[in-house]
Order: sequence, then C-alpha cells, then structure tokens
Amino acid sequence: MITLNKCSILVTIYIILNTFEYMIKIKDIFKIKSEDEFELMANKIFEFQFNNNNIYRSFCDLINKSPSDVTNSKQIPFLPIKFFKSHKVISSNKSIEKTFISSGTTKTNFSKHHIMDLKVYESSFENSFEYFFGDIKEYTILALLPSYLENKNSSLIYMIDKLILKTNNKNSGFYLNNYDELRDKLISLKNQKVLLFGVTFALLNLLEKFTFQLPNLTVIETGGMKGRRKEIIREELHLMIKKGFGTNLVCSEYGMTELLSQAYSKKNGIFKCPPWMKILIREPQDALSFKNNGSTGGVNIIDLANIESCAFIATQDLGKNYKDGSFEVLGRFDTAEIRGCNLIAV
Repeated sequence: MITLNKCSILVTIYIILNTFEYMIKIKDIFKIKSEDEFELMANKIFEFQFNNNNIYRSFCDLINKSPSDVTNSKQIPFLPIKFFKSHKVISSNKSIEKTFISSGTTKTNFSKHHIMDLKVYESSFENSFEYFFGDIKEYTILALLPSYLENKNSSLIYMIDKLILKTNNKNSGFYLNNYDELRDKLISLKNQKVLLFGVTFALLNLLEKFTFQLPNLTVIETGGMKGRRKEIIREELHLMIKKGFGTNLVCSEYGMTELLSQAYSKKNGIFKCPPWMKILIREPQDALSFKNNGSTGGVNIIDLANIESCAFIATQDLGKNYKDGSFEVLGRFDTAEIRGCNLIAV
C-alpha cells in the first residue's frame, strides 16, 4: 500500500526527472547546427507547448491542429502576437521570475512576456552575440537607450545590462541624455573595439551635436523614433550613422518583448537568425498559408528558446525572406500599433 508520504515522494521524483529532461532540451536548443536538428526540436517543442500551454492549446483546437497533424515547422500553428496583450501565455507551472513589458506610445494595452527562467533568456542572447560578433570580452559595450531605460521591465535593457557585465570592462555602460559624456568616452576608446547600442532618435540627437571618426566602432541601432522624430528609410538612416560616426560598421537588431532571441543585420538591412530561430512569411489574407521566398507577407517567427511561453508567433510585421534563411523587415500592417522593436520605414 502506498501512503500519502510515499505518493508525495514519487511525485517529487517525477517532477525532478522531468525537469532534468527539460533542462537537457534547453541546452540542446543552443547546439542546433542543421535544418534537420531544427525541425526535430521544433516538433518536440510544439508538442510540449500544445500539451502545457492552455492559451496555445485553445488556439490550436480552434483551427483543428494537433501534433499528429504536423510533420514540419510550416504546419505548426502560429499564435497571433496580440494574445500577449490579453492573456497569460505560459507553458510551465513554475513561478514567474520576471515579466517583461513592451514599450510603446499609447501607454496602454502593453504586451507582457512572463519568464520562468531568466537563465534561458541569458543563454539565448549570449550565444546569439557570440554567433554574430564573436567573443564579448573583446568589446567595450556602450548603450544609448533613453526611452528604454525609462521602462524598468524592458527585455532589451535586461539583455544589454547583462552583456555589459559580461564584457568585464569598466568602460562599458549606459547613457541616458548625457551626450557630452558619451562623446568623451567614444573618443577615448577610438583605438579599441567598441560596440554602441542605440535607439534611433537618440543616435541622431547625438550626431546633431557631434561628428566622429571612429573606424573601430560598431553601431547597432535598435530602431524606434518613439514619436520624437519623423520616420526615415533604413538606408538613409544608416548613411547618416556611417557619416556621423566615421565608421562602416552599422548593424540593426530585430527583436521584441514576446521573444527570447534576436536577429541581426550587418549589411543592407538583411537580417539573419541564430540557428535556433527562423522566419517564415505568411499570406496576408490567409494566415495558414505561406509565401515563396522573395515574396512580401506577414512575418511569422519560430523562436525555440521561447520554450516556456510560445515558440511560434505570428507578428504584425511585414517582411520578405530569402532562400538562405535571411529576411527583411518592410514595415507594419496598416492596423498594427507602433511597437518598440526595430521598424524603420521603407
């Protein structure tokens, strides 16, 4: 006969074993190197979230999709991103460690992304940084993100704060509106590898006051005029940044509150994803159908790091993808709200 205490012990052991297996899965996400490995992991995570995420399960039931219907990632249902504004999108019973809240201009109806394990997010952006830029300890990281610093629950601020700490460099740090101090720091580091994250309007404000010759500087614009400047096309913006800072190293970051991974563009506005992230382009008038490479449509994102929330999201962004997995972001659907992610007008 099994007593209550024995039942409790068995349940505890079951939870521990499942947690251990789950952690192995998380580690495997960042080891993905091939399309086959990606597809296998995507199918596993879809089944896991179908069984553990009530909101996502209800959505899948509504469109009559289940794991038995899915053999590849294009067949997986993509949850409309608006659900993050109205529902608690989680795939875990663990306690919430942190809730990231989107930036915006309306001050209402924000997206919320509930994080159960910040180590997963940290593993994602640290591995992604190394994938695109190399060893973080080779850089000084500076951040000019005034509008984001005003949001204590910004996922972007959390990411950059941790990256700054990882540099183990006393010169790394944040700047709000102290442009003179930032100018002095940039000039003092002109012979070193420096990476400057900056929200668009703040970068342009800095360049209205000063011009530089900093060939070793890499600028990563995170987008966002925040209603403080007129939107301009990306090509024009990057030309202004290159001329103003005296560098050819201008990149863009594409991410959003609802994700745990980021894509980066190093040239011509063409973004690339880390191996555990993928972009699909859907038909604007048929959310369950996909466009061929090179066609414009709605941006669907697979972010396998987002295992405790939803890894399959249909955004309100317009984009175009290419055969090699790269993509462009071309704007927003007309009915979409202004967001805090990187969306320069084209």
